[in-house]
Amino acid sequence: MTPLGLYQPGTSVLHRAAAGHKFLALLALAVLIFVVHSPVWLGVTALAVTLGYPVARVSPRRCLQLVRLLVPVLGLVFAAQWWLVGFDSAAVVCLRLLVTLGAANLFTLTTRVDDLVTAVERGLRPTRRFGVRPERLGLLVGLTLQAVAALSMIAGQTREAQRARSAERSLPAFAVPFLIRTLRHADELGEALAARGVDDD
Repeated sequence: MTPLGLYQPGTSVLHRAAAGHKFLALLALAVLIFVVHSPVWLGVTALAVTLGYPVARVSPRRCLQLVRLLVPVLGLVFAAQWWLVGFDSAAVVCLRLLVTLGAANLFTLTTRVDDLVTAVERGLRPTRRFGVRPERLGLLVGLTLQAVAALSMIAGQTREAQRARSAERSLPAFAVPFLIRTLRHADELGEALAARGVDDD
């Protein structure tokens, strides 16, 4: 099982912070890192995000799982970008990915989905007068976070099955089962939403 998108109960400062405030901070960070082009400042931001994990008292085992998941991905992206656009641009792209994924993962580790959905619905109530339905947007945010957790879990289980068949280096041995299980999950989710009457109107 991979660590992305899985809430870890705790009593740290980050766990106790309001879900809405953390979500706004995450959005602001996502905008900021795509405005900044300096590898130095992106490196400082990555260090700050990394320090958030001990502050949140995330177990070393979970941190190691995240590192093992991200390092191969970032390595491939860096190699491709270095070959296509050069070392500096590759460093910027990888640092942006590292900050984004690290911060998003820290957010999901310290925030319950229900708390975030409630915060989104509460924050968007004034927009009802413009025809916006806050409960729909809250549901969308909740489903997005749950999708991250579900896809992360499917990827981990598929990778374990791939190792059991001694096919670690075969891309089709991973991609085909992953795609099939992802489509099946999407199908089941659609049926569950339809059964609950979502979008009947």
